[in-house]
Amino acid sequence: MQRLLVICRHAESNDPFPLQPDFERELTKNGQHQARITGQWLRDTFQKVDMILSSPAPRAGLTARLLADKLYFDEERIDYVPDFYNARENVLAKVLGKLPDHVTRVLLVGHNPGITSLVRTLTEQHVAYLEPAGAYAIKFDLDTWQDLHVKSGKLESSFIQA
Repeated sequence: MQRLLVICRHAESNDPFPLQPDFERELTKNGQHQARITGQWLRDTFQKVDMILSSPAPRAGLTARLLADKLYFDEERIDYVPDFYNARENVLAKVLGKLPDHVTRVLLVGHNPGITSLVRTLTEQHVAYLEPAGAYAIKFDLDTWQDLHVKSGKLESSFIQA
């Protein structure tokens, strides 16, 4: 069965204020604009997704909600995964491996370096680090998400804003 994983980096965020924890950083106005542009690309390219998984960090959460809006995806259905904040690729892959079989199109919104490392791990491509609001789409021929493993995917497309 064909499965699609779109991995998106959160959009542009503000520099941390003195003593502000990294987790609390928010999107800039430009970042909000970037997320809407990426959302339009997602809709034009893939039409819809079955599930959105996001880091709970504010910058990733707002990116996910702006993408969901463009995809006509109910933002109440976004799954904020606490372990996704600055997660390594093995943590991300473990969560993906537990997805229900009826889910075939997933959007993951997270942070570098983990998300870029995940793309490199799942494909045979040495891709560049994702820029803010950038996305890589990977296709898999898997019966279940549990079959997800190293180099099991094919890089289908990418979207990087200039």
